[in-house]
Amino acid sequence: MEKVSSVSAFSEVEEGSGDDRRLDEACKTVLENEKEFQQRLKRAEPQIDWFDAEAMEISGVFSGSLFKDEKWTVILKMAFWTLGVVYSSLGTSPLYVYGSAFSDGIDTTLDILGALSIIIYSLTLIPLVKYAFVVLRAKSNEESDFKGGIFSLYSMVCRYAKAGLMPNRQPADDELSNLKVEMPSQRLERALTLKEKFAKNVILKNVLLISALLGVSLTICNGIFTPCISMMAAVSGLKVAIPSLSQDSLVAITIVLLILLFGLQQFGIGKVRRFFAPVLCIWFVSIASIGIWNIIKYDPSIFRAFNPLYVYYFFSQNKKRAWYILGGLVLCITGGEAMFADLGNYRLKSLKIAFAVVVYPCLLLSYMGQAAYLVKNPLDVSDAFYNSIPGIMYWPVFVFSMFAVTIASRSMILVSFSVIRAAVALDCFPRVKIIHTSKQVQGQIYIPAICFLLMVMCVAVTAGFRSTYVMGHAYGVVVLGEMFITTGFIILVMVMIWQISLILVFAFAIIIGGLELLYFFAVLMKVQRGGWVPLVIALALVCVMYIWHYGTRVTYQSEVEQRISMDYMLELGANLGTVRVEGVGLLYNDLAHGVPAIFGYFIKSLPATHSTIVFVCIKHVHVPRVPMSQRFVFRRVCPRDYHLFRCIARYGYKDVRAEDHTIFEKLLLRSLEIFIQKEAQEYALEFESFGMETNINNIEPPSQHRNVWATSGSLTEPLLSSAAPQSDTTVGYEDDVIEGIHSEHEIFTPRASYSYILDNIALMELSAIRNARESGVAYLLGHADVRAKKESWFFKKLIINYFYSFLARNCRGTTETLSVPHTHLLQVGMTYMV
Repeated sequence: MEKVSSVSAFSEVEEGSGDDRRLDEACKTVLENEKEFQQRLKRAEPQIDWFDAEAMEISGVFSGSLFKDEKWTVILKMAFWTLGVVYSSLGTSPLYVYGSAFSDGIDTTLDILGALSIIIYSLTLIPLVKYAFVVLRAKSNEESDFKGGIFSLYSMVCRYAKAGLMPNRQPADDELSNLKVEMPSQRLERALTLKEKFAKNVILKNVLLISALLGVSLTICNGIFTPCISMMAAVSGLKVAIPSLSQDSLVAITIVLLILLFGLQQFGIGKVRRFFAPVLCIWFVSIASIGIWNIIKYDPSIFRAFNPLYVYYFFSQNKKRAWYILGGLVLCITGGEAMFADLGNYRLKSLKIAFAVVVYPCLLLSYMGQAAYLVKNPLDVSDAFYNSIPGIMYWPVFVFSMFAVTIASRSMILVSFSVIRAAVALDCFPRVKIIHTSKQVQGQIYIPAICFLLMVMCVAVTAGFRSTYVMGHAYGVVVLGEMFITTGFIILVMVMIWQISLILVFAFAIIIGGLELLYFFAVLMKVQRGGWVPLVIALALVCVMYIWHYGTRVTYQSEVEQRISMDYMLELGANLGTVRVEGVGLLYNDLAHGVPAIFGYFIKSLPATHSTIVFVCIKHVHVPRVPMSQRFVFRRVCPRDYHLFRCIARYGYKDVRAEDHTIFEKLLLRSLEIFIQKEAQEYALEFESFGMETNINNIEPPSQHRNVWATSGSLTEPLLSSAAPQSDTTVGYEDDVIEGIHSEHEIFTPRASYSYILDNIALMELSAIRNARESGVAYLLGHADVRAKKESWFFKKLIINYFYSFLARNCRGTTETLSVPHTHLLQVGMTYMV
């Protein structure tokens, strides 16, 4: 059995410094007194360390660690900043809700009261109850990071129920989560029964994956339709001030602004982001003030709409027409899903306070004010928001509305980037280039290919639909589909992970799920009027993502089947059948266990092999971010004198590696040194407890470690003996120590002899690794071509040989994704028959 150890490397080196000496000193500090070092880090000011630099994140800046003190000043400050990031899309919905709902006009005052009553209770039940009090409590680990959209919920279910389809899971991955069951109960039995069904049923796993992919696809569609309808609704305000302006002119202005919006995405937001919250704060205060003005001026009795009976009167009077109106009223909750998106690490209390104190009352006052205005002016329903603005406030509100919709559109575009980044990490989307636009705020990313695709789709949708009314049909399908899938996943989480009472689960499903289901039926009635567009886009994205995931999965399974057996490696011997020259070879592969088949190709193709070889597996696990202390997992491959190691670098689906390969290289080799020293210490403790009064000549190592120690006494050429340390403490180590062990005249206790041997063997190995590192690091990659077997069924050949191969040829290359320098690259081609 292979020995596994998880190690970490810390450094106090500032980002941008390449001082190896300081890095060595920091690692030595960890080895000498790790606890004291960590305490000193906690007392110090937040710094940039190598792990954060690699993930392009900075500790203490918009991260959970900054808010552990739970000070109300910090919470209120974060609540203020959420207005410009999380609630911007929800705050712009009053621009177009009434116009989309009553496209054919208003018949009676009862229509207005019924519609307002629906809006009031929809905002209360879905954004407030569902998202703020239920969904946001779905923590994926012990960190404060509890957001991430549908992929976050899917990852929770996969990790707990082992429902993921990619077969590279390890027991060590379970340590990354706190999803543990403790006390036996009926709820636990129910959860385990459901968990077992998901773990064993491949069909359920595929249904779960396709549902998650559909939800992610709808989220991407949200990044298309939110900019379109928001910008179009804001620009339509010009028609109120300039009646002679034609619809074609409004469409042209909207398209120009959309192109400008997407063109500016690559520059990030920089210092401009500090104005987002103040602008949205002024916006919320403005719409609330306008609402109060309209209520006082036109109809103070509009508060009657809080009576839910008006919903019943509304449906009884309008019959089938009420369902068409309901399909437009659903837009009042658009943007609520952004509360669960990856838009920044904000405390749960901050999100609740911002919504309950500012967003919720301001939105209610805005909708009530528009309703009061429409009671007296029902013919102005198409532009109810702008028509209800007092004349003196029109242009200032119009300017702030343009700023608000720009910020809201950017937020939803960023949500699309975020879910695609998670999909790429979990092998559910072709590799694309991801750029961090900010080193101070995590989550601020830019994906050029996706940005261009979204821009083209936005222009096409705006030019094709030409009005917010028609766009509302499609937008409702996107929002309700995404929310309904989120509700399904949160119900699974309630039953399996939270183990909540079935009464509460049924209550949530009936009230929240039932309301969303009614809304969904309403928007489906408008599918033929434009609602089919997002469905087609979403289905196309689902096909692309599922094909990529399927191709990646069968390729991995083929690698597992073709991996090299350990017997074959032992037959080759420590020299692996070739010359071993000093240097480090990092062989990248996807295997979490065993020796990859591509290594055999390198042995056959190259006349020499590096003295130290590390099989590196970049693995993304179903957690948002992997803590620094659990990033690397090392193990030995073959006996000690082969000098083969496996390193599994684990990243969360929100972690993105930096482009600079030298940081990762230094981290890996420093962590390998720490692993070797910890391994020696662990073996010393095991042998110390094995027998304290036994002659060392009669002791054998424990059976579970015999493969590691099979040849540890003969550290042969060209690995360790030629690279042995030359210090006074280790000169002649091999001869003196081994001779002393086998002397008939001297008896050692296990503690004295084995500790001494282990310490010196560790020193020799560390010296060999450092000499190899100084000689140079090479990157070994296999260029894989995947083809379906001749006996495969037709659809598999079609998917693998054409669709998956097309995606693999046109996505980002492996060398760019892994940040491998071409000057140190060795690549061998290999064909996998799946």
